[in-house]
Amino acid sequence: MVAHNPLFRGTWTVKRFQATVMNDIWPETLFFTLIATMVATVSKLTPHQLTIPSGLLTVLGTVLGLVISFRTSSAYERYQDGRKMWTNIHVASRNLALMFWIHVPSERNIEGLSKDQATLRGVIEKKTMINLIQAFSVSVKHFLRSEPGVYYQDLYPLVCFLPRYANPHGQHTAEDKLPLWSVSDDIAEAHARKDKNPRSAADTIGHHPQRTASLPTHSRGDTLIEDNKSEASWFRSWGKSSTPRPSRRNTFDPEKVLPEVDCHHPLRPARNPPEATMYDYIPLFRFFKWVVRVLLRRAKPQHEIEARLRRKKLNEVESNVPMEVCMVLSSYTASLMQQGIIQPALATGMTNNITTLQDTLSNLERIRNTPLPFAYQAHLRMSLWLYLLFLPFQIYNPFGWFTIPGTAFASFLLLGFLEIGQEIENPFNYDLNDLDLDHFCLHLQRELHEITAYTHPDPSTFVYSMWNQPFAPSDRRSAADLIHAEQYTLPHNKDGPEPGLASIRRTLINSWREVDQTTRHP
Repeated sequence: MVAHNPLFRGTWTVKRFQATVMNDIWPETLFFTLIATMVATVSKLTPHQLTIPSGLLTVLGTVLGLVISFRTSSAYERYQDGRKMWTNIHVASRNLALMFWIHVPSERNIEGLSKDQATLRGVIEKKTMINLIQAFSVSVKHFLRSEPGVYYQDLYPLVCFLPRYANPHGQHTAEDKLPLWSVSDDIAEAHARKDKNPRSAADTIGHHPQRTASLPTHSRGDTLIEDNKSEASWFRSWGKSSTPRPSRRNTFDPEKVLPEVDCHHPLRPARNPPEATMYDYIPLFRFFKWVVRVLLRRAKPQHEIEARLRRKKLNEVESNVPMEVCMVLSSYTASLMQQGIIQPALATGMTNNITTLQDTLSNLERIRNTPLPFAYQAHLRMSLWLYLLFLPFQIYNPFGWFTIPGTAFASFLLLGFLEIGQEIENPFNYDLNDLDLDHFCLHLQRELHEITAYTHPDPSTFVYSMWNQPFAPSDRRSAADLIHAEQYTLPHNKDGPEPGLASIRRTLINSWREVDQTTRHP
């Protein structure tokens, strides 16, 4: 999502130029400018006057402006709704993680295990469920971008341990495979056939190791030791070498903090925006591409066309991974209730947050799958084209040669607003003006790890310390000094209340009065 000026901040690139709508509307603007040039030239240099009355100009222009304004406002409303829904995901995920980590006890009584082993199992269980909360947001991101399945560098390491077969024991067949893995495997095989000759291995598999084993076969600790050694040697030699330090933009790889697991399918990149082609910079070429496609389609045999349609239908199969993750989280909550580990009130709070995640997913799906009706878009665009086509004929008499820049400016203004509305109508794709879903997921990932870093110590270990002054500003004595007295007494107590609760209340009133007077602007 582009929040700052992409043209005059940082290094200017063609990619930043795509953040504007100029590359989309310049062919139409050029066309109407040429029409205005023709009208002005013919009317000025020949006896023919290419003019028409301008009676309808004001009326039609006002109506058309209101319609375009409504089009842009409705698109921006969808954009804002998408952002609000992601805020709901953020809040519900954070609350659910707090409940799992703090309110679910780690200490368990497991027969045959020591206290430390049972505690370790409880911590592993809670951390795994919090990782699934992170997997929910990542799966929603791919779901909204029409990227089905689970075989992505940022998603597969978080869900690869989930059950794959309905029968966990005995013989496993394709008929026993659960929906999550059944659909994902079909989609992965379709992509594998499509990507037989990738441009490079990194385009498909990223940095994760790709082997055919079903379980990890190496120790992650050995890899970390080697990475730490190489990093330490690089820092030692950095000051002595003339090689510039690599920039963070070139070394940014958030997926390297995820578990490294083996996968029988190549993992697709976490972020895979479509490459810009000449059709994006010169949209007029799309018409010729369509003509060539129609001619080639007629020349193809019927069996090739049917095979292509079958592959397309397979690629359109949707795997609702977020719903599968929500079912696992709900199952975990039910398991805690059945074992008597949590109270019903806490289970209700967990269920409400999981329900919020499901409701938000439905609202995001509604925004993505409910575009503005095509008839409305087509009629509005044709009306605008007709208005701009006849605009030079109506304004030539009062403007003369200024008809050319006037028509160019009007075309740029009206077509730009129309194109902006169309671009932000679906704010979940890879356009520079779309919502930055990757940033939202990484932000939530950082907060979930911050939650699990909290050790929830006993309050008595840090409340009664020399650093804590609970009654400031009226009483700046520390908590350690206060608890040594038998009863609390106001400092410099003169004609004050009796020691005890009455003195505490007087102190709190004095603190309020001093804060209220001090923090107000003069």
